[in-house]
Amino acid sequence: MRYKTLIGLEIHVELMTKSKLFCGCSTEFGGEANTHCCPVCLGLPGALPVINKKAVEYCIKAGLAFNCNIAKITKMDRKNYFYPDLVKGYQISQYDVPICSGGYVEIEREGKPKKIRLIRIHVEEDTGKSIHSEKGETLMDFNRSGVPLIEIVTEPDMNSPEEARSFLEKLKATLRYIEVSDCKMEEGSLRCDVNINVVEKSTGKKSKIIEMKNINSFKGVVKALEYEEKRHRELLSQGKDTVRETRRWDEIRNETVVMRRKEGVSDYRYFPEPDLVKMEIKGEWIENIRKNFPELPQEKKERFMQEYGLPEYDSEVLTGTKELADFFEKTSKYVDDYKQVSNWIMGDILRRLKDEDMQIEDIRFNPMEFAELLNMVNKGEIGNNIGKKVLKEMFETGQSPKDIVRDKGLIQMNDEEEIKDIVNTVITENPQSVADFKNGKNRAIGFLVGQVMKKTKGKANPQIVNKLILEIIKAK
Repeated sequence: MRYKTLIGLEIHVELMTKSKLFCGCSTEFGGEANTHCCPVCLGLPGALPVINKKAVEYCIKAGLAFNCNIAKITKMDRKNYFYPDLVKGYQISQYDVPICSGGYVEIEREGKPKKIRLIRIHVEEDTGKSIHSEKGETLMDFNRSGVPLIEIVTEPDMNSPEEARSFLEKLKATLRYIEVSDCKMEEGSLRCDVNINVVEKSTGKKSKIIEMKNINSFKGVVKALEYEEKRHRELLSQGKDTVRETRRWDEIRNETVVMRRKEGVSDYRYFPEPDLVKMEIKGEWIENIRKNFPELPQEKKERFMQEYGLPEYDSEVLTGTKELADFFEKTSKYVDDYKQVSNWIMGDILRRLKDEDMQIEDIRFNPMEFAELLNMVNKGEIGNNIGKKVLKEMFETGQSPKDIVRDKGLIQMNDEEEIKDIVNTVITENPQSVADFKNGKNRAIGFLVGQVMKKTKGKANPQIVNKLILEIIKAK
């Protein structure tokens, strides 16, 4: 390729603390506007911040998960800029001494591991939210002001929009595994700023870096990057260059739009936060966090391969989220065939979740009920196809599989004499298929089996049906 794309990300992650970073106000999402506020998070005169220890702990936890160095001494800084949602006129963040520095996230690229290096992870407070009314007014909701965030900053190590997507998926999964954030992008718990430029390989000429702010979906990140990648390449091919600026992704027009000139670090006039003392992070604290660390996605994937005998692909899919992995393991306590559990989850369940835009935790049945369904199939109480219909009903009603099977009369037919009568009828009605089979067209059996299953509404045992068809035809 003539060009190489360089992508770096800045990800803002809302932490799952019950109170804000510097006060006791609730962090609960969805409250009435300006009801989760106090003099501290509104920056009123005389109000003094007190740092939330749990937020610092969550930042350390993320740093350990992503192989970072943890600072022994750190501090908070003021980042000065004006924006309507920044009620204080400054944001309390971290500048030159972040809690976490270095580190990496490993992704898969063309079947090989690739490390995406991190520059830093630091803790900071969130801003308020602008609400634009139908009348053209802009209203401010400061409920989010002071909510604790971590900002994760990467090196420009990603070279394609898909690599960026892979990184974000791995990052999100890990953060949910270690339970520092719910990462609900629809609620603003995870927001992504994107930096991109392009290098012409033959000349080494680079386009200027542009930033895209607050993209709130992985799909949006990919589309915005694809658009900018193409724009940068076209400009370079024409001997032109991009402008160093901040843009936003317009989902309606499917293009990026200029917001403002890109700020430099000096524009923010950082200085140490005078109302907060330096923080000492002792080794015992770090080790205690490390000692109680949960199982990470890669560790769980490897365990699934060993403990359950699953292929690497299955293990990768099932450990994609903590909730999906938990659902598989809880189901597997009651089902002996782990591969069967995996197949049904990866096929029917994930397909339904995608179609309905749902998460595994949103389904209306529990792992034990799902296991009950699989065991009914395994015992021959219902056929495989009937099982899939029952699963569909479980999604829609939340009923147990036994109740569904009973209420709809779906118990599998295993009585050979009963099935034999139906098979004889089908053979009599389809002489051509019988002749085709006798002439070596084995696929004709499949048609006859299908006809029997149709007459029995899928309830006949397919193994018995197949056996009886062969026996009766050969006897003719």
